[in-house]
Amino acid sequence: MKVGFYAGSFDPFTNGHLQVVKKACELFDVVIIGIGTNSAKARRFDKLKMVTAIKEVMEKEGLDEKVMVITYEGMTTSIAKKYNANYLIRGIRNGIDYQYEENIASMNQEVDGLDTIYFRAGELGNVSSSMVMELLKNDRDVSKYLPEPIYNLVKTN
Repeated sequence: MKVGFYAGSFDPFTNGHLQVVKKACELFDVVIIGIGTNSAKARRFDKLKMVTAIKEVMEKEGLDEKVMVITYEGMTTSIAKKYNANYLIRGIRNGIDYQYEENIASMNQEVDGLDTIYFRAGELGNVSSSMVMELLKNDRDVSKYLPEPIYNLVKTN
């Protein structure tokens, strides 16, 4: 069984993230979305509420049979191995993302033997979670950047 582990803070989970999951589901038998902790960032949305909203997105997209959503603490590679992941999944928006991700991927390969597969985030992939939050803070409409259950979570927060 081919298992891919897609780690991130997903704070919030965007349509770009969804595109990556859809593409990964074409290659993997199981895709695990792991909501981790980024020590460099303060979390804006409760992890468990985000898990529930992402699960709702997967159900609406018909991906709930292939996708598992978890939260975790610690090293991504350790958790991925615990779930028998064969590969790490990363979305990239541009060359800058690639350079950043490639450094991490090289270390993950060296330390834990897990390779990384990159997917382009799609036409709205240039929009990061941070950009969405900046727009939201300035009372801009972000509905086209977020799946509906995520948008509903973000608006009620």
